[in-house]
Amino acid sequence: MVVTATIFLFVSFFIMLLAGVPISAGIGIASVIAACASGVTTLDGFAFTAAQKCFSGLDSFSLLALPFFSLGGNIMNKGGIAKRLVRLARLLVGKIPGYLAATNVLANMFFGAVSGSSVAATSAMGSILSPLEKDEGYDPNYSAAVNICSAPTGILIPPSGPLILYSITAGGVSVAALFMGGYFTGALLGICVAIVAIILAVKLGYKKSEVKEEDSALKIWVDAIPSLLAVIIVMGGILGGIFTATEAGVVMCLYCGVLAIIYREMDFKTFYNLLADTMKSSATILFLIAASSIMAYVMARTGIPAAISSAIMSVSTNRYVILLIMNVFLLVMGMFLDLTPAVLIFTPIFLPIATSIGMSPVHFGLMLICNLGIGSVTPPVGSCLFVGCGVANVKIEGVTKYIVPIFIAMVVALLLVTFIPQIPLSIPYWTGLVDGMGWMF
Repeated sequence: MVVTATIFLFVSFFIMLLAGVPISAGIGIASVIAACASGVTTLDGFAFTAAQKCFSGLDSFSLLALPFFSLGGNIMNKGGIAKRLVRLARLLVGKIPGYLAATNVLANMFFGAVSGSSVAATSAMGSILSPLEKDEGYDPNYSAAVNICSAPTGILIPPSGPLILYSITAGGVSVAALFMGGYFTGALLGICVAIVAIILAVKLGYKKSEVKEEDSALKIWVDAIPSLLAVIIVMGGILGGIFTATEAGVVMCLYCGVLAIIYREMDFKTFYNLLADTMKSSATILFLIAASSIMAYVMARTGIPAAISSAIMSVSTNRYVILLIMNVFLLVMGMFLDLTPAVLIFTPIFLPIATSIGMSPVHFGLMLICNLGIGSVTPPVGSCLFVGCGVANVKIEGVTKYIVPIFIAMVVALLLVTFIPQIPLSIPYWTGLVDGMGWMF
């Protein structure tokens, strides 16, 4: 039954994926096919169970955090907050060769720290920096590649919607611990991208900044501090027990909305469009979660996770080999699946394997999101890749030659996060959110 269910589930899902069927519909249909083909239940009986699983999967207060953080990120993008963060990043890295590329990396890290969305960061930073880089003679393909590859830092540096989604899917892993662990993880990824971007800039002959800001450094800092305070308010409130992660999303929306009103860069029509965009993206995510709840039920009933675990463990009992296999598999899957469905599908499969070899659920979650974030820059389904190319008005073929060396640096960062647990677990340990910062046993 396990083999039959596995074959029908994944083969039918990937056939529909290649055929262009929406991912959420493909997950649900593949689950129905697998359940009926493996004899778990009849079609009539499964229809009732599937409906129950859909509603139970969505019946979670924590899921409200996703639309609120998404709305907060959209407000930052259109409300003038992103521009102020870019100016601060430019001030900090102006003496570095290819300073606009370094500015892009740092700005994406800043923006990620207050929005938690890699796609929003790609769009916001690309639209602001692409014209500046073009004016200074940067190759648009190089500029787009740096923007695309640095955007995934936004889903690691808190607040982060994908980390919240992982927490829910994993059965309640501490959001606060995941958020705190995301700082070093996201910073390491950003540093690796920046190093390669600077090396490429030197080879291409891009110099340090020769542009004199009209405003003083003090004014730039003062303008950016209210935006950066969003991080302190959100994380301070969560760690201090003042509000939950869901309530933090509401607080962030209110705070960013007030800043947008003060900056006078967003009118009522823009705000209405932001609400509409947030509703559409949230509905897509919730539909995915509902469909994935059916798949999770089918996999649990047929024993697919246990079978995959046994297959991987039969290859080797060495934790480093097992983690390497998992990372290679996830990197490949990240090329075909968007981050949200990948988290929903692979968390229940790989989390039990990770914990069985002594890996903390917090450590695994950060490794998983880092891995799938890298997948967002690779074709054929890389969301950051397509958004970044669209904003910069360049073709994927031209960007690829610059993405490849940066991609290698991102994989190096992933391996460091995977095999050195102290990197993601240090801050959660220092803040008392986890019991140790090494392997559990």
